[in-house]
Amino acid sequence: MTPSANTSPGPAGGAALVPALLRLVRFEHTVFALPFAFAGALLAELAVPPAATLGWILLAMVGARSLAMALNRLIDRHIDARNPRTASRELPAGVLRVDQVWWFAAVSLAALLVAVSQLPRITWALWPIPVAGFVLYPYAKRFTWLCHVILGMVIGLAPVGGWIAVTGEFAVAPLLMGAAVAAWIGGFDIIYALLDRDFDLAHGVHSVPARFGVSGALRLAQFMHLVAIVLLAAAGVAAGAGWWYQIGVAVCAAILVYEHATVDPDDQATVQAAFGRANMVLAIVFIAFVIIEVVLS
Repeated sequence: MTPSANTSPGPAGGAALVPALLRLVRFEHTVFALPFAFAGALLAELAVPPAATLGWILLAMVGARSLAMALNRLIDRHIDARNPRTASRELPAGVLRVDQVWWFAAVSLAALLVAVSQLPRITWALWPIPVAGFVLYPYAKRFTWLCHVILGMVIGLAPVGGWIAVTGEFAVAPLLMGAAVAAWIGGFDIIYALLDRDFDLAHGVHSVPARFGVSGALRLAQFMHLVAIVLLAAAGVAAGAGWWYQIGVAVCAAILVYEHATVDPDDQATVQAAFGRANMVLAIVFIAFVIIEVVLS
C-alpha cells in the first residue's frame, strides 16, 4: 500500500514534545499581550513594581496564554482539519495527541493559579473570568461574527490584571487601556480572518470578512484601530502619565497606519506581516515608551 503524501510520522514524544507544544501555542505571540500586562503594572503607581510581583505577572501571563491557545486548538481541531491553511497544525496533523494537549492545558492552568495565589487576594477571585473567556472565544465563531471582539476583550484583560496585581484595586486607567487593547486585538484579528474568508463562507464559520466582505472588514478594522489609539491616549491621561507615554501612543498610531497602508487582502504575505511583525513591533514600542515614562517621571 502506498502511504499518503501527508501521512504524519506520529505524535511527538520525548525531546520533540516541548517544541511541538510551543509551536502549538505559538509561544512567540505571547508578546502581543505581555507588554500590556507589564504596562498596567508600571502605570499603576508610575513606578517599577517589585521584581517578585513582575515575576508572578509573567508566570500568570505565560500560563494564561498557553492555556488559552491550548483550549483554542483543542476546541477548533475539527475545523482546523478541514481548512487547508490550518490542516498542518499539530493536532489535525497528528503531531500531538489530544491527551497531550489536555495535559499541557492543565499544567498551564496550574501555572496561572500558582501565580495569582501570590498576588493580591482579588486576583484569586477574578481568575475564572479570563478562563471562561478562553473557552467562549473558540465557540463564538460558530454563532457570531463578533468573535473578534470577544477575543479582544479577553486579551484586553491583560493591562487590567497587571494593574490589579500591583494595587489590588480597579481604576479607570486600566479599564481604558483594556478597552484599547480589545479594539486593537479585535481589529487585527479581523485582518487575519481575511485569510479564511472563503473557507468561512463555505463552512458556516462566522467572521467579519465572511459577514461584511473584504472592504467592510478593512473599514471596520481601521475604525477599531482608531478607537484603540484614542483609548490608549485617554488611559495615559487617567493614569497621570506624561509626554513620553503620549509620544509612544503616537508611534503606535503610525505603526497602525503603516499596517493598513501595506496590507493587501489578496496577498497572504502582507496579511501575515500585518498580523505578526507589525503588531509585535507595536506592543514592544508601547512598553518601551511606558518604561521611559516611568523611569523619567
